[in-house]
This record gives sequence, C-alpha cells and structure tokens, in this order.
Amino acid sequence: MTAAWETTQTVSAPGARPRALIVSLYGLYARPHEGWLAVASVVRLMADLGVDGRAVRSSVSRLKRRGLLQPEKVGRAAGYRLTAAGQDILAEGDARIFGRRRGTVADGWLLVTFSVPESERDRRHLLRAQLTRLGLGIVGPGQWIAPAHLEAEVVTTLERAGLRGFTELFRSRHVPTRPVREVVRTWWDLDALDAVHADFLERFSPVRDRWTAEPDGPDVRAFTDFVEVVTAWRRLPYLDPGLPLEALPPGWIGVAAEDLFADLRGRLAARAAAHARTVTG
Repeated sequence: MTAAWETTQTVSAPGARPRALIVSLYGLYARPHEGWLAVASVVRLMADLGVDGRAVRSSVSRLKRRGLLQPEKVGRAAGYRLTAAGQDILAEGDARIFGRRRGTVADGWLLVTFSVPESERDRRHLLRAQLTRLGLGIVGPGQWIAPAHLEAEVVTTLERAGLRGFTELFRSRHVPTRPVREVVRTWWDLDALDAVHADFLERFSPVRDRWTAEPDGPDVRAFTDFVEVVTAWRRLPYLDPGLPLEALPPGWIGVAAEDLFADLRGRLAARAAAHARTVTG
C-alpha cells in the first residue's frame, strides 16, 4: 500500500498539512460524488481551513503524481477524481479510522517473517516501510508482529506492493516468560504512543468543550473542526493497531482518545457534511 496518504507523517513537515487535509476532504466528501471534486470546490473548502489556493494546487499535483488522484472534467468543471487505488486505500482505511477494533491476548498474534536478497535491498526498505505504516511491532531481525485481526489488511498490503513472496505469515499464540505488558513494550514504543494520544486529547478536548457549551454553532465551524479532527486522528489507529488492553498499561490513554474522537464525530459529522454539500453541490 502506498504511503501517499501519509497516515504516519506529521503535518508539521513542509507541505504535509495541505495534502493531509485534501486526503480528508476526498475521504469524507468526494466518495458520495463517485470520487470526484471540482477544483473550485476543493479550493473553497480548503480556504475555510485556512489554506490558500496555491498550496492546494501544489498538494493536488503531488497526489496526482503519486497515482491517487486523476484529472477529469465533468461538464465544464475541471476537477480530480480518486483513482481505483485511491478508492481502495480509503475504503481500507475506514475500518481503522472509524472503527474501534482492538484485539485480545486470547485472539493471538500475526507473526510476519521476511527474507529479501541483498540484490533487492530497495524492496527490503519498502517492505519495512509498509509494515511500519501498518503499525506492526518488531520482535527481532526480519520478524514483525501484529494483533491477529490485522491479517487480511497485512496480506492485502503486501500483495498490492508485490512483496508477499518475500514473507511468511503465521497465526501464533505467545507463550510468555515475562508478563505480557512487559514484553509488548519491547515490540512497540508505548511511551511514544502515549505521547501522541496525549497530544490529541490536549488539542481537541477544548473543541468538545466548546461544542458542549455552544451546540448550535455554524456549520462552517463544524466543518473546519471535524476535518481537523479527522486529519489529526487518521494516523493514530495506525500507530496503535488495536493492541489488546491487557497488554497495555492500565488505564491506557488511547481509550480516552478513541472516546473523544467518537464524541466529536457524533457532534460534528452531519453538520460538517451539510456545509460541504453547500460547496460541492
């Protein structure tokens, strides 16, 4: 699976924020229009989000070069449509972004082993990048691990990238010599995961508080808040791929972040879509 949707890239990187916002716009509001949005609509919606037209056009061009958007006119309107690959990637991302999948220790684990010849080191780098993007942990050299419920997603990603032949996948049950919370911490950087969830809570808890105090705010504000929430949230379910709660520290902060995202989605999604429809038609 291409990394072009930047699920794990921070929006502080140059040019990343406009691209990330455009991805959110297409994911949320283009698919009801068969994946197409007029350039004028994208520019206007992005202006609501504080991004100027020049940055929008530059970011759209980058997504086009990466094979995820394609130019297409509808009537006299110039626009861009999601490619088939873009549609597939967004559909697969829906389960991660809007679902609340979380494994249990009893479900077991998916172990991915790989061996790539030195003559194909670029493929080795790509393979590692794909497994990292999917949120797998590292057990040891050439050994990666994920909650078992990610099996279909991992297989699809490896097949799409032409990497399946370098890998072997096993459904496994861990027989620990140490407490599971201790060993999982060696596979994933839980301190880093804690920090990104804390950042999300710090940034968007005030948004929930404002909408609690002012539940009838304008649709354009619901739109800007919701798109920002989705854009910030989109990477978190990939960094934490639904790890079992019994393998995480007690009172795992990710649950509070999930609750906040679900609450804001319930408050804002319909209002945000109403504003988008006034622009896209």
